[in-house]
Amino acid sequence: MKVSTRFSDSIHLLAFLVIYKGKVTLSSSNIASSLNTSPVVVRRLMANLRDAGFIKTTHGSPDPELLREPKDISLLEIYLATEGHSPLFSIDHETNPECIVGGNIQPTLTDYFFHAETAAEAVLNQISLQDVIDTILVKQAVKEQADRAEQTEKETK
Repeated sequence: MKVSTRFSDSIHLLAFLVIYKGKVTLSSSNIASSLNTSPVVVRRLMANLRDAGFIKTTHGSPDPELLREPKDISLLEIYLATEGHSPLFSIDHETNPECIVGGNIQPTLTDYFFHAETAAEAVLNQISLQDVIDTILVKQAVKEQADRAEQTEKETK
């Protein structure tokens, strides 16, 4: 079973729009290059994000626009918009009911998974898109500093 990446790709796309606004053309091709996917996938994600009220798009124009401040968009909101209310964990219901484990695993895991999902949703609700963007920019600054230090070290040898 393949795990969906719509949630992380949607966060990626929204962060890209904020970080690159005014620096590059915000075309589906440029965004797709960052996501390492096709422009068609990006356009589908953008349609979903538009329908959820996160972005505004104009047909034929490579200039999607964020409709809310990144600090006001929680990761939980993005998750619910992209994945709906599908559970984070799934339980195999095709187990052997005659087996001690197979006959009891579903109700046992249902309780644990409910608590884990509730905790995950609470954490996602506390993290904003701005938090993600700030972390990306800090990580990039650290990389650039390390690259400069490495280049300086090479030049002095």
